[in-house]
Order: sequence, then structure tokens, then C-alpha cells
Amino acid sequence: MEAAGARTSFEIERVAIIGAGVAGRSFALACAAAGLDVVLEDVMPANLRRAEAEYSDMSASVVSGHAGSLELASTVEDAVREADVAVDFVPDELESKLEIFSMIDRMAPPKTILCTPSYALSITDLASCVYRPDRCVAVRGNLVRGGDSEAPMVRMLYPAAANDSVLLAMGRFLRRLGVDVLAETDPDVPVLMKNASIAGR
Repeated sequence: MEAAGARTSFEIERVAIIGAGVAGRSFALACAAAGLDVVLEDVMPANLRRAEAEYSDMSASVVSGHAGSLELASTVEDAVREADVAVDFVPDELESKLEIFSMIDRMAPPKTILCTPSYALSITDLASCVYRPDRCVAVRGNLVRGGDSEAPMVRMLYPAAANDSVLLAMGRFLRRLGVDVLAETDPDVPVLMKNASIAGR
């Protein structure tokens, strides 16, 4: 068991992004522009080629020269192997989210935080289906700041089991991307857990 205060200095530097569609590519570029090391996965080679071209354009325009790196991966296992956080951009439906959460949970090291952009699902439900419920968060809102616009507000939702050091690290990570963060306990009804408790009566 970790001592009190252990891992409070945990910092997110390596980001695995699952899904290189428009949203996944935009988030990957935002992370790289913030100086983070990114591994982007997609089963469609064309999506990865687009991401590589967009990264080349972006990194060439970074005046400070402090752009992070972008690696491409064709499997989830390769993407999450050393990730501090894994963010999925699969469809926001229960079956898809459960499948990707389970895959990442099996393949990622114990340190990896599981983060999902979701407007429809309870992070408490998703966290209950993996072996690291204390390292799961959901985000709602625009994760990419547009140009000179004001910093968008992102809601970071977490299950009651969430680890404080995880929430602090995620808050710093999101603010590094230029967004404001409102952290709150998951307000959604955990349907899976509710159904399980009813079935167990």
C-alpha cells in the first residue's frame, strides 16, 4: 500500500490516443503542441497518414521549437505500452467504451490513467468494469482550444473511488492544453451497477 502523499507529484508526459479521426487527431496535435509525447493509434492507415502530415505542418510552425513528439501505432497494445494516460475517441456508446476500456486496462501499465470523452455514459459504470477504478475519469467539453478564443471549460467527472493524485495530475494535464477544468463526482446514474445490485437481490 502506498504511503500517504505518495505519487502526488505524478505528471502526465506521455499520452496514448486511441482513434485518429478528426477529434482524435485534433487532440493529438494539441497535446504535441503543448510539448507532450503522443502515441496515436488507429486501425485505418489513412487516418494515421493524415495525422502525420498535420503534425509536420504544426511542428514546423511552432516558433519555440518545443513541440512534443508524435508516434503512430497500429495496435492499442503498442499505443498504451508506456502511457501515463490513455484517451479514447471511440463512439460514445456503452459497448464500444467497455471494449476499449477493457483492452487498455489489460495492456497498459498500472500507472496509466484511463480517460474517456463521454456525454452519455457514467464513468462510475465504466470504472466498475476494470481493475483500476481509481484511475478512471471522463471529460465533457471541448478538449482543444481554438486559436485566440477564451479557454474552454471542461468538466472532469470521476467515480467515488478516484485517486486524488490522479485527479490532480489530470487537472494539470488539461490546463496544460489551455482549458479550464471543473472536477466533480460523477453525477450520472450508474446503470450497470444499479442493475447488478438489483439482480443480486
